[in-house]
Amino acid sequence: MTTRTVLIVALVAAVLGAVAGLLVSGPGPLWRSPLGQRVLQGTLDARAPAPPPGLVIAETGQPIPALRLPDLSGTPTAIPGAWPGRPLLINVWASWCGPCIEEMPELQRFSAKEGANGVQVVGLALDDAEAVRAFLQRVPVAYPILIDAPGPADASVSLGNRKGVLPYSVLVAADGRLLARRVGPFVPGELDAFVAPAR
Repeated sequence: MTTRTVLIVALVAAVLGAVAGLLVSGPGPLWRSPLGQRVLQGTLDARAPAPPPGLVIAETGQPIPALRLPDLSGTPTAIPGAWPGRPLLINVWASWCGPCIEEMPELQRFSAKEGANGVQVVGLALDDAEAVRAFLQRVPVAYPILIDAPGPADASVSLGNRKGVLPYSVLVAADGRLLARRVGPFVPGELDAFVAPAR
């Protein structure tokens, strides 16, 4: 066998292996990789409509826009100002979003592990406050939940979620800079690697 033949056979085997993996386990593992996330986010950003005039959209490495959203009691909360000196993991979700619901126990576990001095998890529900309250009676979490109405200028769009995909998460440094974005749910074991740049 020539070297060229061996290389062609190896390439065909690699492509067949990748296709078989996608057929068996879906694109999830691919999309969860750093490269997959860059490709997915780039594709979503390229297909996103133009933001409303004057809306500031967070860029990686730059400070996030100052946001002020109500919590479940209606009290306005400043992001990132409510948690000075702490990195934030902001998770955008809705009570009707299946993948959002699946990842909530992992977010709760991570939040409890981080405690009062680690990365602060903040849930941002693009939903009706009553629906969120009812949902949290069934699936309680201890981290703060803020509310916003979904739309072309909602807080998640300002955080870089221009297509409105849920769940969507961002990692914000203690100094307010956007460090990382993530489309899709976290599975057990992924959060520690995602927040590593904020440590």
